[in-house]
Amino acid sequence: MTKLSVIQLRERDALADDLRSLSPEQWRSPTLCGEWDVEEVVAHLGAASRLSFPGWLRSMIGARFDPDVHNRRRLEEFRGSSPEETLARFVGIGPIRLPRRESVGGLGEMIVHSEDIRRPLGIRHDPDPEGLLAVATFFATKDFAVNSKSLVAGLRLRAVDAAYVSGEGPEVSGRLLDLVMAMAGRREVLDGLVGDGVPELTQRLG
Repeated sequence: MTKLSVIQLRERDALADDLRSLSPEQWRSPTLCGEWDVEEVVAHLGAASRLSFPGWLRSMIGARFDPDVHNRRRLEEFRGSSPEETLARFVGIGPIRLPRRESVGGLGEMIVHSEDIRRPLGIRHDPDPEGLLAVATFFATKDFAVNSKSLVAGLRLRAVDAAYVSGEGPEVSGRLLDLVMAMAGRREVLDGLVGDGVPELTQRLG
């Protein structure tokens, strides 16, 4: 197992620890991930861990390349009969290995969707610094699950809490986690970012 896969499993365990204390109402809370509630995001992460690239491709073909249909089918397939059952299944998942076995994309999915859950609930978590740095580098250089590279093209990203600088142009600075979440398309983190590039990033996210 690669080092990044080990980090991903530690992030899974940290999220599971936070989820164990949720009330039934909190499991139905909105997240930063569209219309999905907490349980649906957890089920989405669990479903992603079961897919190889060929399996993902077959699912997408079956969904006529509609990612919303694909994601809904797979998360409902993984979801248990209750949040507690969904969590029990989630605890047993392995690393997400898309788009390929050694890719950091799976770690990005785990970190971003965990924050999608935690932030609206007011739960603070600092992801593994090495893993978060790898995800930031990946997002700034590749369009994978989201168009992260295209979103920040022509902007200079600078973390205030890590040795991370990427790109050239008007600057956007803030916590590395907020920069990663912005690259993942989450407008909710914009209040934590500063710099002359923020208006352009805000327009692109709009």
